[in-house]
Order: sequence, then structure tokens, then C-alpha cells
Amino acid sequence: MGKKDKKSKTAEQKARTAARQEKKAVQKDKKGKSKESFESDNEDVDLEAIRAEYERKQAQFLEVTESPCEPPSARSSATLIGSPSNSSLLLFGGEYFNGASATFFNDLFVYLIEKDEWRKVTSPNSPLPRSGHAWTRSTAGDIYLFGGEFSSAKQGQFYHYNDFWQLNPSSREWTRIESKKGPPARSGHRMTYFKHYIILFGGFQDTSQQTKYLQDLWIYDCHSYTWFNPTLAPATQKPDARSSFSLHPHEAGATLYGGYSRVKATAVAGKQKKGGVQGTRSVLKPVVHQDTWFLRVTLPASDAVAGIPPSVRWERRKKPVNSPNPTRAGATQVYHKGRGIAFGGVHDVEESEEGMDSEFFNTLLAWNVERNRFFQLALRRPRAAAKRQVDERSAKKGRGKLDEEELLRNLAALEANASVKITETTATQDDHPPEDDPKRVGKPSLLTMPHPRFNAQLAVKDDTLYIFGGTYEHRDREYTFDEMWAIDLGRLDGVQEIYKRELDDWYGSEDEDSDSGSDNDDESVDEDVEEEGPGGVPLPIHKTHDRIEDESTMVPEAPEVLESEISETAVPDTRPHPRPFESLRDFFARTSILWQEAVSDDLRKTDQSSGQSVKELRKHAFDQAETMWWDCREEVTALEDEQDEAGIGEVVSIAERNQDQGGTARRR
Repeated sequence: MGKKDKKSKTAEQKARTAARQEKKAVQKDKKGKSKESFESDNEDVDLEAIRAEYERKQAQFLEVTESPCEPPSARSSATLIGSPSNSSLLLFGGEYFNGASATFFNDLFVYLIEKDEWRKVTSPNSPLPRSGHAWTRSTAGDIYLFGGEFSSAKQGQFYHYNDFWQLNPSSREWTRIESKKGPPARSGHRMTYFKHYIILFGGFQDTSQQTKYLQDLWIYDCHSYTWFNPTLAPATQKPDARSSFSLHPHEAGATLYGGYSRVKATAVAGKQKKGGVQGTRSVLKPVVHQDTWFLRVTLPASDAVAGIPPSVRWERRKKPVNSPNPTRAGATQVYHKGRGIAFGGVHDVEESEEGMDSEFFNTLLAWNVERNRFFQLALRRPRAAAKRQVDERSAKKGRGKLDEEELLRNLAALEANASVKITETTATQDDHPPEDDPKRVGKPSLLTMPHPRFNAQLAVKDDTLYIFGGTYEHRDREYTFDEMWAIDLGRLDGVQEIYKRELDDWYGSEDEDSDSGSDNDDESVDEDVEEEGPGGVPLPIHKTHDRIEDESTMVPEAPEVLESEISETAVPDTRPHPRPFESLRDFFARTSILWQEAVSDDLRKTDQSSGQSVKELRKHAFDQAETMWWDCREEVTALEDEQDEAGIGEVVSIAERNQDQGGTARRR
């Protein structure tokens, strides 16, 4: 029996060895083919001819078509946005680098959220393949795109676009906007909207020899179809040149936070020479910006001549409270209800001859624009039992109100000698319709954040955050995630997987493979990688140590800064605030009268109360209540977590409870 076991084990070992050798032969063959294509990419390749070929192939499409398809392939530096016209997401462009060559895309994908379906759009007139471009919606509901970059497969030559496009999100039709004067070519810039203007700032130009970061500001007038390059006073402050920052809309202009650039610095070169003289050399030092700016835009006078540009002024704000620590680049932000929602990022902790040692993050943060403060958004388990308790209490309260109204009607009928009509008082679902559950049937949901990454594409639609792609680096390999996730920003009750595919092969140099170990290492388990996927690419295990776990671990602002902030904003806020475990619907139902009174007072001050109907008044009141609910979301969430730990399910006002109970309960 022992001999049989020994023989079977020997046979299994031989089989495993043969399988490994076969696998290595296949990978070597793939790498050889990749190396041939890599070396065949001539540095003198004509990028104009390549782009002309793309245009020729694109012209073969006679009309705009939309057909079902699989989710987009893995890519980075694409753009993702929630459609202004319907419940869908739009994804355009991007690039994919497999270690040997870069591939650029110009396909437009549409994700139908309610149907959980992907559609691919083909058009005879669409932007050429690119990455690093920027787009934004306008107040009119269109989408505007500018710039981007394209390179040869070896990335030895770069081409930066300066074209400007308009996309109709309903018809999926592209229109190129020609202009005599406009921003220079660039990538890595950001765009946002204000009134009927499109605001563009920053970016960089890469000539493969050097990288030039930009700090110019451009404004496009959607009414006069004109670009403006506002001139600032010589002594006026303005943000430093940068790329990959966050630019959000604001009711008075726009807000800017963070970014990345490389600045010239002097470093010590070699050992100290005789006589105490030590050589120096000029290097480019990476800088992760953490400053905050407000762009104040003043519209031209109403009687001004058409085509007059608005006046602008940059105003530097204080450093945000609880800024991410350590600093991180590639922490993408997306605007939502007065907040910038940020995810991920990378912090370069050490630079040596062997390369950069980096730390990656998967933290979800919210930057409250008005308060200039960061909050961490942590996932929480669904509170099903507590929700049922609240529903039962609200149902009892509703039945009590219906009983009271019915009693008053019956008394009035008796006084008028009329017949009393007895009706059944039950709480109907029409008065309190249940909230829709955004969870998609059959989609897995997790209580852990996606793998750490940087430069993920983010979009928000219907209060749900969508995270697409992103990049992670391990040793000399670069991983582009082929997946998309969704997080309900109101509930924060899990991360839902929209789709996820295994990583593709990495065609690096042979030196990378030789460093990974010998044949004997194949039988041992690498502590830094998980099981290999079908593509043969091991995904590193999440081993980051994010130092932003809660506000207690965040680096606070200096006391004098906090005191100055308090002294500047020490105006008492008499508006109603949401309570823990109170939904937006319940909050407005409880405070709607107060909000309508506040709106009426504001309209009376501006002499506009006469032209407002009851419906319009209620809509404005709901908008203000919704702003307040989201503005306090982080603080209320923290209170809810504290009460959950203390075993408190809900906080109810004693005054309201006494109103619903008899005199005996009041005396308690």
C-alpha cells in the first residue's frame, strides 16, 4: 500500500513538473512574439499616418449605431460620467499597456443601469483614439470633451490633441466644435461647468523628452461658441501648474483641490570631492499638491454687449481639515451633492536605485466643499431589524393620525345632522411608498472595499457611486483592473460587483521573469501574490496599511487655523438638521413646513414671492432639505455608528413621543 502511495505521489509530481514546463514554454512563446512586435515598432513611426488610418476606418460607419456587447475591455485614463438624459453611464476612450505595447481606444460604451446591460456605439464622426482627455456635462444637458493624448506602441512618440467635441447623450451623436482660438493641446487637465460656461484648467504636454505642466485657465461660452483666456492681474495668486487634480462645480464658480506635478530640484551627485566640493545635478521632483482654491466667476452685466467674457478671480482657501494622510496621488474625485467623493490613491514612500516603493489605498473619502473638511465613508452592515422597527412605529403614528382625522370628520357630520360614514383606517402604501432597493438581483455584494488602486474612473448616478478600472503596481508589473463596482452613497451597506474579469498577461522584459525565482520556487507559495488567474497573471494580496481609519487617526489642522475658521463661521444655523437613522424622505416629511417658510422668507426678501406657485415653493423647499441632508451625512453617519455600538436603534424626540402618547406617559 505504501509503495502504491509513493508511486502515485511521484507520478503527480512529474505531472505537475510537466505542466509547469509546458506553461512556461507557452508564456515564453507569447513573450517572444510580444518582444518581436515591441522591437518592430520603429521610433520614427508616422503618428499622423496612423491617425489618418483610424479616420479612414471610422468613415466606413454610415450612421450612429448602438448594439449590445460585453463590458469594456481593461483600460486606464478613460472618462466615465453619468448620463444627464437617462439612467445610464457613458464611458469613452482610454489606453491599455501590457508591458510591451500600448493600445488606445475611441469606442463609446453605454451602461444601462436598470437593465444591467452594456451597449457599444459606433459613429462615423467621433473623436480619434486617446487617453488622458477630460469631459464634463453642461447645464443644458450636453457633454463636452477636450484634448487627450495618443502615442506609438512603444510610447516613444506622443501626440496631444487640442480638438473640442460635443456629445448628445440621448442620440449618442458627436459634433466637433471648430474654433479659431482655443486652449493648446494637452492631457491630464480637468473640466467643469458653471451656468452656460465650460471651465478648463491645467494639464500637461509630454514630448517624450520632457513634460511641461500647465496652469492656464480657459472658459468656453456655450451661447456665443467662443473660448476665453481670462487675464489676471499681475499680483493675483493662482494655482501652480499641475495635472490630475479635482475640479468641481460651485454655485459661484468652481473649486479646485490637489493634483500632481514634477518640479525642478537640485540633488547631490556622487561622493564628496577633495576640498569639500560636492557635485550637484538637476532632477525632477514629484509633488503631490494638497492646496485648495476657489475660482470666483462674475457674470457680465445684463446690459453688456454680447460676447463679453465673465470676470474671474482665484481665491486660495485654507488647507482642508483631516486631509488624507499620507498624501496620495491618483485619488480620483467625483462631484456629488456639494461633496467630492474620492477613492484610492498611491503614496510613494521611498525612492532608491531599484525604483520607487509605493503604498496603495482603497479608502473612500468625502470632501465637503463648503466646510473644506474630509470625512471617511466606511461600509456598514444593513440594519434590517432597525428599519422594520422604524416602519412599524411610523405605521402606528400614521394610523393614529388617520383615526384622529376620521373622528373630527364624524363629529362635524353629527353637528350638521348628517349621517356618519364609518371608514376603515389602515395605513396605505400610497402615503408612505417603500424606498426602492437599488440592489440588482444576482449581483454579489461585499462588505469590503475593492482592491487598492489609483486613477480609477468614478461616476455618480442616482446617489450611487460607480468605480471603473484603476491601476495597481507590484514590483515591475502594472495591473489594470478589468472590473466595475457600485456603492450606494446613502446607505453605504456594501460594494456591489457589476462585473469582474481576470487580468490579462503581462509581457515584460526577460529580466523581470528571471527575478521572480527558479523552478524550485514554483512549488512554494509567494506571500505577495494570490492564485494565478486564467491569464497567468498573479494579483497581489491587499496588504496596504491605510492610516486613515477614522478621524482620530487623521492629522488635524493647527489650532489657530481651526479657531480662525470657527470665528469666521460662528453664525448660528437655525435650519432643521437630520437625525440619526432618518432617511431623506422622513426628514423632509418632518421639516417640510419649516423649509417652505424659509424659502418664502428668502423670496420675500428678493420680491419674488408673488410669482411662485405652491408646487414650485415645495420643490425649492425639498431642494434645500436635500442639500442639508447630504451636507450633514458624514456627521449623522458617525452618530449612527456610535449608537449602533451602544445598542441604540433609533433616537426619537421626546416632544414628538409625548404628542403620540397619553397623559400618563407625559408624566413619566
